[in-house]
Amino acid sequence: MNGRDLVRSVKLVGSKRGLRTVRSAWRRVRADARALPSRGPERARVPGPVTGAEPGPGGGVVRFARSELRIRVAVGGAVFWGWDGAEPLPSYALPREAPGADPRAVLEPGTDGGWQVVSERLTVAVSRHGAVELRTPGGVVLRRELPPRWWEPVGGGDARWVQRSEVPADARFFGLGGRASGPRLRDGSYGLWNTDPGGRFGPGDDPLYLTMPVQVVVSDAGTHLVFHDNSWSGRVSLREGKEGAGSGHDRPGMSEVRMDGGPLRCWVVAGTPARVLAGWSALTGAAVVPPSWALGPQHARWGFGSEREVRRVAAGYRERGLALSALHLDIDHFDGHRVFTVDRERFPDLPGLAKELREDGVRLVSIVDPAVAAVAGDEVHDSGRAVGAAGAFVRDARGRVVRGEVWPGACVYPDFTDPDVRAWWGGLYEERLARGFSGVWHDMNEPVSFTPFGDPSLPRSARHALEGRGGDHREAHNVYGLAMARAGYEGLARLRPDERPFLFSRSGWAGMQRYGGTWSGDVATGWPGLRASLALVLGLGLCGVPYSGPDVGGFDGSPSPELYLRWFQLGAYLPLFRTHAAIDAGRREPWEFGPVVLAGAREVLEERERLRPYWVTLARLARLTGAPYVRPLWWSTPGDRALRDCEDAYLLGDALLVAPVLEPGVSERAVRLPPGRWYDTVSGAVYEGPGQVVVEAPLSRVPVLARAGAVIPVRGADGGVELEVWAPVVGRGGGGTVVGDAGDGWEPVTVERYTTRLVDGRVVVERDGEEGRVERPVRVRGV
Repeated sequence: MNGRDLVRSVKLVGSKRGLRTVRSAWRRVRADARALPSRGPERARVPGPVTGAEPGPGGGVVRFARSELRIRVAVGGAVFWGWDGAEPLPSYALPREAPGADPRAVLEPGTDGGWQVVSERLTVAVSRHGAVELRTPGGVVLRRELPPRWWEPVGGGDARWVQRSEVPADARFFGLGGRASGPRLRDGSYGLWNTDPGGRFGPGDDPLYLTMPVQVVVSDAGTHLVFHDNSWSGRVSLREGKEGAGSGHDRPGMSEVRMDGGPLRCWVVAGTPARVLAGWSALTGAAVVPPSWALGPQHARWGFGSEREVRRVAAGYRERGLALSALHLDIDHFDGHRVFTVDRERFPDLPGLAKELREDGVRLVSIVDPAVAAVAGDEVHDSGRAVGAAGAFVRDARGRVVRGEVWPGACVYPDFTDPDVRAWWGGLYEERLARGFSGVWHDMNEPVSFTPFGDPSLPRSARHALEGRGGDHREAHNVYGLAMARAGYEGLARLRPDERPFLFSRSGWAGMQRYGGTWSGDVATGWPGLRASLALVLGLGLCGVPYSGPDVGGFDGSPSPELYLRWFQLGAYLPLFRTHAAIDAGRREPWEFGPVVLAGAREVLEERERLRPYWVTLARLARLTGAPYVRPLWWSTPGDRALRDCEDAYLLGDALLVAPVLEPGVSERAVRLPPGRWYDTVSGAVYEGPGQVVVEAPLSRVPVLARAGAVIPVRGADGGVELEVWAPVVGRGGGGTVVGDAGDGWEPVTVERYTTRLVDGRVVVERDGEEGRVERPVRVRGV
């Protein structure tokens, strides 16, 4: 038990709820002891020597003395392999079906008695003892998977396994879902078990709410993404390599994936970063596009307390001329913290409040927790008991409904891995829509059960439907939030078919982007928490979840005026821009921190609104191409090692470089530049990359640089869209993409592509495919 667990235990046990959590925790321990006996003696197994092979679509099966390996190259270039008969399906990561096999990929004899499959983008070479090498078309090794090892209980049961891999000595690791210590993942061990860290977290806390076994590896040899499609608990241990280690030889980087059970199967996508994320998006599903209003500034608080306070905060933004798109209501607006209810004393007319706010351009967003109060007479509880033959709620191995302790008290948990339960739950959102809410945020869906000790979740022996296959919480835990997001998204889409649903979730898994986005969760207030906020967004984007953001200002405590403003400035250049705080934390409204902070917040809010057309474009491009809105500096030049190690700045799309201030007392900062010319968007200063420069970073703003030649859609003075063009360099040119805002429905959009060049000192802008005609207003900068 760590220090935080001990403090949590004392607080809980010292209250009435604490006694209930102790009983709940012991029930969890006893349930697992009965249903999950100790593993006992185990038998280790490795593949053994190769015995033969059988060609098949896109590859084939290589057989070994004690195992077999199936390889399949999919249309589009992604490579799948699975041991012991593992197939791509069933999978929660894939939308509904696996991609078809590439008929051009053929299994053929390799060297030294092994086999290989040659495809357009990768060669998969299998050694005679079960090692798997991934090579570029030029023969350079991207990754070498050593023969796996299984440990199988002698009396039968689920085998645990380990897969060790080698990567080039210069490789850097990214991904694994939301990691506060990233975005570059250094040497260490990372948990694969979605976990509520207990009130707040910082860079040293792991795991967090949204883990996924997705690694993005960048080296001189190339970029690849590897996904071990297994939702069981596990750990990934990483060790960066070292060039020239030992007697002048490189020491390769190492990755070790250990899983407590489940299949050993893997997908790999290789190529440029853009191609890798496009392939990952094609494999796991395109990201949903949030409604355009959700790309504006949003404000939340646990503890608004009443309609009067909501109106006061909304009026504060309006009277000070500060943009605001949405207000979020937390669990305090529920009746007794029970989901899909309203405290009518404090919120007597929610529909009226929502209508009033919407007339001012502000939407209401509701929190939704999965835990349902286990109280007879509660409408959600009673309707859930009537779902199907066994009811909607998770049961234990003896068939009894599992109970946990959450905000309403004793609670039961819907089994979102059951299609009937998802359909029932999705229908419940009609109540939220009728109250006037325009979107939802899912919380506590790891899922959480308060506990003074051990894992704050359900018993690992709890039973789940798993789409009819049946299984327990060891397999279902990590996909619980994902399945809940699916239930909510599909329910909202059915209930309001003409509007794109707005949903983001604290927990999830690979494929989360199909249903919505996520946010940081309870990031600790402090400069380390500010740095962790950026790490989370960058890491999640590389895992295919492009829409995310932190609790601006931090979840707990009271940020200093300087920290708050720097966090606000960072948040304004991240996809989900939302202030939020705990019920006992300090205020988060910009005017609460004095006139200097208010002026700085106003300035960056105005810039966020001016860039709204650019945000709309980035959201559409994320769906069309898989590219995240927020990208690491190495995105276009992964071979630049200095950029691979840069974690304190990022690209916003292709056009802008944002260099947030992550330390106190800063008035200027060093920025590592990708190749090309860059313009300071405020001062107009010109910088040449690659290399490092020092730029101005006064408290009033953070440095934002524009790429030479970029075309950026911005909001003009008349409210329409104009093209902001940054002067290109002679002989290099540039360009950009614009996707118009078609509204919040499903209307088709038009993708406009522009090119720029410098001719006789004059900037020429042309539109592709339209005889070069540019019908939008153009404003040239940087000349």
